[in-house]
Amino acid sequence: MKLSDSKIEVARRHNKVVYQDGNRLVKVFNDRKPGSDVFNEALNDARVSEAGGRVPRVLEVSQVKEGEWEGSWALALEFIPGRTLEQVIDDDEDNIDEYFDQFVELQLQVQSGTAPALNRQKDKLRRMINSVKSVDPSVRYDLQMRLDGLKGGTKVCHGDFVPSNIIIPDDGSEPYVVDWAHVTAGIPEVDAAQTYLLFKVEHPDSAEKYLSMYSKKSDTAKQVIMNWVPVVAAAELARGRRQREKFLMSQVEVVFDYL
Repeated sequence: MKLSDSKIEVARRHNKVVYQDGNRLVKVFNDRKPGSDVFNEALNDARVSEAGGRVPRVLEVSQVKEGEWEGSWALALEFIPGRTLEQVIDDDEDNIDEYFDQFVELQLQVQSGTAPALNRQKDKLRRMINSVKSVDPSVRYDLQMRLDGLKGGTKVCHGDFVPSNIIIPDDGSEPYVVDWAHVTAGIPEVDAAQTYLLFKVEHPDSAEKYLSMYSKKSDTAKQVIMNWVPVVAAAELARGRRQREKFLMSQVEVVFDYL
């Protein structure tokens, strides 16, 4: 893949830089990201699209040919002119309830799709939790027992469903959902617990608003969703984001303070 000199940096994360390069949105990953993971993300996009999701088209997966990123793996997607839902909310906070309504409706729409060929939610969570040795082994055991009781699901669960991953197109068409690296086939309330946790990390004032709205719209008791918060918090620790570690550990241990 070749990046043009006119590329514009859109975002920078711990393991990637995202550029707008003409009509492409290009994710360039650091040298620790294996090519298999990048191809898997492209495959996830294709499977979600086949399940009816509104997803930007995958254009290319290859290694960067030259420049500072030479040899790094990159994923090029169709660029959708627009703003993230997070940006829209920040610019119009007076109508936040309306935007949250739209956000939850979109999540439920995504979760209504079925994609059994995706990685299984239960298996992915188990692998991630097992890798977190900073969590007491007795706590990890308890979390594994919870997962063992999780019925196998085939619903599309985004795994990182937050307003920054929703694109509101400039042309007024329906929103796109992006960043499907963590999507699995699973149970919607576990996915909702993940979204609730991410709100607690990034926008704590909005977490309870989201939980109440999702509970009502999905007809799911809040307790059912909250039951999975320690599980997804432990899994999130596996990503190695040090700035979140103390908070995530508190979410894991709050239910297990008897140990």
